[in-house]
Amino acid sequence: MDDSSASSEPISVDRGLNEQDNLSAPQLKVDAPLKMVETAFFASTSSLLWLIDLYFHPGPLLRIFFSVPIALAYLRWGNRAAWMTALVSTLLLSVLMGPTRSILFLMPYGFLGVLLGVAWQRQSPWIISISLGALLGALGFFFNLWILWVLSGEDLWLYTITQMTEFAEWAFIKLGWLTQPNVLLIQVLAVTSVLVSNTIYLFLVHLAAWLLLDRLGNPIPRPPRWVQVLMDYEE
Repeated sequence: MDDSSASSEPISVDRGLNEQDNLSAPQLKVDAPLKMVETAFFASTSSLLWLIDLYFHPGPLLRIFFSVPIALAYLRWGNRAAWMTALVSTLLLSVLMGPTRSILFLMPYGFLGVLLGVAWQRQSPWIISISLGALLGALGFFFNLWILWVLSGEDLWLYTITQMTEFAEWAFIKLGWLTQPNVLLIQVLAVTSVLVSNTIYLFLVHLAAWLLLDRLGNPIPRPPRWVQVLMDYEE
């Protein structure tokens, strides 16, 4: 009796392992096509938002969601799915609008979606993800200026400096300062304005993603307490 009971125990363990393998195999077969379908859907969504914003100009609302589908792909399926979403979106835009437009989408919005996905997956505070996103957005701004300068031969940064010079002169007159702003101050103000605008943009992206992805079952890190109080949001 003892020998038979001892010999039956390993058999039951092996049988349990085989049952687990049989359960996990169908799950993997289901997840693979679902991952592919969702990746394609997220990529087409990002591309469609870009196209609508480019042709119809509905305001800054759609720009907030350019990177959210890519970040959502990271939250649901991981790093590879997010990169595939960004690259497929770029390829779709390249076919529809040419490589120049697709590059302007990839940098910064494609990379920004992956960055936000990494930060949100790791539960990074908003101050960190917004700061990193603002730096990437600023790099994307200067990269876009460089691309347009190469293609058109026009120095758009010079146009930006001219606009900032007019603004600084107007501010100096209002403040009663009888002096002219120097070139270094103008350049610092221009770079600062780019960083500030990207910081505001990233805050709005986080706010929209916080309200939207919670309802989709893929929540992002909680905002600072003052944001929750301002939005009257109850946990």
